[in-house]
Amino acid sequence: MNFTFDLGLVETTMLAGVRLVAFFVVAPPFNVSAFPAPVKVAIALGIALVAGPRASAATGGIPGAMLADGTLHFVGALVLQIVVGLALGFLVKLVFAAVQTAGSFIDVFGGFQLAQGYDPMSGGQEAVFGKFYNLAALALLFASDGHQLVLAGLVRSFDALPLTEGLNMDALAQLLTSGLAQLMVSALQIAGPLVVVLFLADVGLGLLTRVAPALNAFALGFPLKIFLTLSLGSIAFLTLPKVIGSLTERAVEILLGVTS
Repeated sequence: MNFTFDLGLVETTMLAGVRLVAFFVVAPPFNVSAFPAPVKVAIALGIALVAGPRASAATGGIPGAMLADGTLHFVGALVLQIVVGLALGFLVKLVFAAVQTAGSFIDVFGGFQLAQGYDPMSGGQEAVFGKFYNLAALALLFASDGHQLVLAGLVRSFDALPLTEGLNMDALAQLLTSGLAQLMVSALQIAGPLVVVLFLADVGLGLLTRVAPALNAFALGFPLKIFLTLSLGSIAFLTLPKVIGSLTERAVEILLGVTS
């Protein structure tokens, strides 16, 4: 029994799969430790098989061109796809990091920064609201089918960035610069109202200390700020569904605009 394989399909599937796996390692919501590595590889290969004809058409549809040029040339193409996947994943992660940063702002101004614990999702130390906002963002991303939009944008990136081409470094640098600026702006927009209230509470406690030095304003400040954070934290939390939708659209724009 003889089996024949389409060399072009094998080449395209491998290159696309490598880009997808590298993307899943970095980009949310697939980068969390709850996704086992075999599952990421299986999802990447499944999407690569579906997106293979599209990626092959974007490269000109030359079957097995890289494999025919030699092993070294093909290994270089694999390394290029790893770099592309990591870069795209980092840009998407930079977009969604605004939610966790907003939670960190609330932890700092609300006095929860001292209560850090291990976050099994991110693999690092996180405070209460930073961890809570991160988990809420992941849940909302799946509940709103935002992960499907991210995957659709990643598949469409094979048209904007074919397998035979590298990254546009000028566009990448511009996206990184604007992404960092938008990260801080988005985080302040999410946590801004609560941060302002907590800052005014600190100012009021400082004035109270000046007026009545006998009062222990520091001992009063901790429960007061915790009460304000817990009671008014719902105001910032209610904006998360709309924020996740806008961040998902921004992530898709970045996936398609990295070559523009």
